Amino acid sequence: MAADDRAGLMAAQTKLTSEALLARILSSLDDDKAEDVVQIDLRGKASFGDYMVVASGRSTRQVAAMSEKLVDRIKQEFGFSAKVEGKDAGDWVLIDTGDVIVHIFRPEVREFYQLEKMWKPQAGGAPGN
Repeated sequence: MAADDRAGLMAAQTKLTSEALLARILSSLDDDKAEDVVQIDLRGKASFGDYMVVASGRSTRQVAAMSEKLVDRIKQEFGFSAKVEGKDAGDWVLIDTGDVIVHIFRPEVREFYQLEKMWKPQAGGAPGN
């Protein structure tokens, strides 16, 4: 590999920040008409990622399609494959990009688990208080 190629590759890798990844994820979800999108800053609260995104789709079909498009966009634009769980069922899809964890739910499933309530800061205290 030539020195110029290595320099370009290193520059591309340093441009991938959790904030850039988060912005692209939010944009993708918006493009695909995700509903009730919530982003949660996990920095300093969890070691498994910097951000969590929770969103809803209107049906199992939309949830599966949004997750598939998001994974494809991440691979095309950032050059890595995210880990995906639950896409076949379409009730709750987990997409792990490393720095940003994405949960896409059907509304009824999201309401049942209330995942974001565990992580969002609560008024007057720390999470969990």
